[in-house]
Amino acid sequence: MLQVNRSARAGRLRRVLLTATGTLAAVGLTSVAPATASPQTAPALAVPSLQGQDRSGDRLTVTVGQAGGDADGTYELTCHPAGGNHPHAADACAVLDRGTRWGKDTFAPVAEGTLCTMQYGGSATAHVTGTWAGRPVDARYDRGDGCEIARWDRLVPLLPDLRAEGQRA
Repeated sequence: MLQVNRSARAGRLRRVLLTATGTLAAVGLTSVAPATASPQTAPALAVPSLQGQDRSGDRLTVTVGQAGGDADGTYELTCHPAGGNHPHAADACAVLDRGTRWGKDTFAPVAEGTLCTMQYGGSATAHVTGTWAGRPVDARYDRGDGCEIARWDRLVPLLPDLRAEGQRA
């Protein structure tokens, strides 16, 4: 069974297409290489890397509640290099680095209008604040439906792993 996440999806596809068209025009692409083009002749879009930048300001405070056991508490995390009192600092930094893309919000909420499964993942909550990739962070997490559960699980081990024992990686 699916549930609509807060608002209707009207116009969303149109906005995506207009944004993509505007982005292609802004970078000067007026055509797309044919499918038969070789990799040597096909134009490539370069995505700026965040890995080469000075990222020493990456500092987060993670507050977890109602997760149970040792998972509840407030943890400080610094990255580049990994540090703080987070129990899995290096792994948490690594998962954040893998999920960080230029022009995307690593901590973005579930998009309005997203269809989500009606499942309940428990009463655990988390609040992440600080700075990541030069941007302020103030994100809240819960496990109230399938989309929120997936959003939480993408940030494990920054957030505690609450998946069923048989599903843990």
